[in-house]
Amino acid sequence: MLLGRRYPVIDLISRGKQRAMPINYRPSQLSDVPAMAAIRAADWGTEEYWRERITQYLMGTLHPKDGLPPRVSVVALENERVVGLIAGHLTRRFGCDGELEWISVRAECRGRGIAAELLRRLAEWFIANHARYVCVDVEPSNVVARRFYARHGAEDLKPHWMVWKDIGTAIETRCG
Repeated sequence: MLLGRRYPVIDLISRGKQRAMPINYRPSQLSDVPAMAAIRAADWGTEEYWRERITQYLMGTLHPKDGLPPRVSVVALENERVVGLIAGHLTRRFGCDGELEWISVRAECRGRGIAAELLRRLAEWFIANHARYVCVDVEPSNVVARRFYARHGAEDLKPHWMVWKDIGTAIETRCG
């Protein structure tokens, strides 16, 4: 089940270790959209653009190419503050069963395993929805994202696309 688990995270501070607040994960809500938009806009676009796009996606009025209606979005919270998000849907694009739409973590929270846990939860959703062959659109120049996906079992599909031949590998991989 995706809800109700708490995952302690260790945050390394310059001269020692200090325990960070636990990260909680839950399905996103429309009230999360402003925080989700701010996280996405920190990497690209404006908050206004992302507020509209995320709202439409969550409400099912934005339809990615070849996307199917079943979709999910999960947020990561630290002390009730949204620090990360992931979204995905079923699809027929490139013969895939599912597509990872977005994954983002606040810059100051990166390197703590949050993205890996968000990916694991999305992978569980895909498997529960009989979607094993899952793709993601990723810029060829985005070396950090491509390495992350590869560490979690994705392979190159096309210049802008990577694919998990079996998204279950993302659950089995426990590196951050």
